Amino acid sequence: MAKASNPLIVQSDKSMLLEVDNPLYEVARDSLARFAELVKSPEYVHTYRITPLSLWNAASTGMTPDEVVKTLETYAKYPIPGNIAREIIDYMSRYGQISLEKEGDRLILSCATQNLAEELWTNKRVRELILERLDKKRMVIEPSMRGLVKQVLIEFGHPVEDVAGYVEGEELHFELRSTSLSGRPFKLRDYQEASAAAFHAGGGVSGGSGVVVLPCGAGKTMVGMGIMYRLQTSVLILCPNVVAVRQWITELLDKTTLKPEQIGEYTGDTKAVRPVTVATYQILTWRRSKDGEFEHFKIFEARKWGLIIYDEVHLLPAPVFRVTASIQATRRLGLTATLVREDEREEDVFSLIGPKKYDVPWKQLEDQGWIATAVCYEIRIELPEGLKRKYAVEEDRRKYRIAAENPVKLEILRKIVEHHHKDNILVIGMYLDQLNIIADELDAPLITGKTSNTERGELYGAFRRGELKTLVVSKVANFALDLPDANVAIQVSGTFGSRQEEAQRLGRILRPKTDGSLARFYSIVTKDTRDMDFAAKRQLFLTEQGYQYIIASGEEEVWKEPIQKLFC
Repeated sequence: MAKASNPLIVQSDKSMLLEVDNPLYEVARDSLARFAELVKSPEYVHTYRITPLSLWNAASTGMTPDEVVKTLETYAKYPIPGNIAREIIDYMSRYGQISLEKEGDRLILSCATQNLAEELWTNKRVRELILERLDKKRMVIEPSMRGLVKQVLIEFGHPVEDVAGYVEGEELHFELRSTSLSGRPFKLRDYQEASAAAFHAGGGVSGGSGVVVLPCGAGKTMVGMGIMYRLQTSVLILCPNVVAVRQWITELLDKTTLKPEQIGEYTGDTKAVRPVTVATYQILTWRRSKDGEFEHFKIFEARKWGLIIYDEVHLLPAPVFRVTASIQATRRLGLTATLVREDEREEDVFSLIGPKKYDVPWKQLEDQGWIATAVCYEIRIELPEGLKRKYAVEEDRRKYRIAAENPVKLEILRKIVEHHHKDNILVIGMYLDQLNIIADELDAPLITGKTSNTERGELYGAFRRGELKTLVVSKVANFALDLPDANVAIQVSGTFGSRQEEAQRLGRILRPKTDGSLARFYSIVTKDTRDMDFAAKRQLFLTEQGYQYIIASGEEEVWKEPIQKLFC
């Protein structure tokens, strides 16, 4: 029931304002995250928005319109506008009104009402995909058009529930080890088991496609292995880079009874197709010329795959979306820490990979000790007088680079690194000129896209063994980098306003620490510039997950302050 002491204001345009300085803020934030998107997060009032896709994802996890409305009523300061409850019901009820089902060899598009069927039948773009109309509510679709139908219909505001089932892949029998080859006890954590169960859905047609959303460091690879174990079938695993490919292979050999000859690497270095094949997005999208064919798409037909795993699905390249549209009869699992895509193709993930099946708030896993407790800092510095005029007259894109490469950042960086000299530090940035200067100043190795996989492996190994205390890394370290002892990350420049990049970079230091110590994430930004504007956008996702940024100037040297004092 609405009351003045509540933290939430619900507005008729489907936006919501959430007061941060309110005792109910955290529980309201976690509740809103299930069905709304965070739009902006200044210090005192955060703005959320309800969208069709956010509501359909909520519906796909079993949340009902009544639960959404009740949540709003529980935390609302004023009565909810009359149109809001109606729109929540209307949008969420659309999920499941259109379904794809299998009848013999035919693929049937089935509508809940005759009026809805008429709407589809009279739509020129949808009509082109229909082979014949069976009756007032059902139509026959060409099986190869299964993905395209779902893409087209979600554009018209009609998500399709796909219960047409899947082809069975080649059988592949293996066990999960109770003790890994490295000698450690192994068992899926409760939330990993729950993730696998939600995706599998008992092996029925309601399972088999969708996305599991878990924080970096929470063991998404283990979820993938748990699903592979349930299915006991051949698997194609797609990853963002070679490092990720080899980490998958290492984990599979360590924690399952799969043999080396059953697992193949398919990358620029080697191309082996085996019952479990792990490939990169990069090799799949390689072609000899801009207009040439994607020669390596043949891997999708190389075996009778029973499951395709898309690791870091928010990075899935557009060409792989296209081929995914044609293989909808194969089970598909997306793994990610965030459903946010910088190209705004979240609807394609929903349609072609599947809806969100399971997620856990980051702070919940932090509270349970599964990921490290993290403290985030934003250190704001001035642009030197000599650069202010140059900044003022440049165009926007160049403005950002000037601010991002602010030489004052090096002074602050050096002080933070000196303070954390006993810690394991990653310095992360975007611009190679800046990173080369930093590497020289800190006398630390630099890893970029040009660093060979062999050299990367050697440097990562030295870091894990404690022989190196500081690594300077470019964007190549954003994803699938397993450095469990890294506990300090210092970000000097980022990919403009990329929310998923901020999440991934924090994720580099979220592996639980053996000594229980905190992880610290510093962003050094140039005050009153595009650098600061983009930093605010990047922080949106982490704010939604419950992380607060300690804002300070370089002169304040907050890295020296006890955490308890900073949060007082």
